[in-house]
Amino acid sequence: MDNHRNAPATKADLEELRSANKADLGELPSGNKADLEQLRSANKADLEQLRSANKADLGELRAELKEGKAQLRSEMQLMHDEIVERIRDCETKLLQAFYSFAESNHKRVSAAEDETAALKSRLATVEERLTGVEKRLNMPPTR
Repeated sequence: MDNHRNAPATKADLEELRSANKADLGELPSGNKADLEQLRSANKADLEQLRSANKADLGELRAELKEGKAQLRSEMQLMHDEIVERIRDCETKLLQAFYSFAESNHKRVSAAEDETAALKSRLATVEERLTGVEKRLNMPPTR
């Protein structure tokens, strides 16, 4: 077969080719097994590296999340404190306004009460004088 490439194949050539192929096929499974074992061990090593890298990444992520959580809590506490302070300021302003209103209202009520008392006093004086006049008119003088 090697001498005459274009010559037709003989039975011996075909038999020789078959035996060579069988020998090659016989070697393939043992070579494949070794290759598969190498691939498996390489894959195991790669998986182990990935696991350790993932664990490290997860550790970093957890630390970042804890830091972010603490920062968020701090900011929320500051906002809470600011809101409480603003509410207290509003309460103070409202109480001052009500106090001013109550004070002026008290002055008006006191003034009204004073005027009422003055009117009652004047009315009592008028009533006394009227009673005196009525006594003189209804009773003749005694001599």
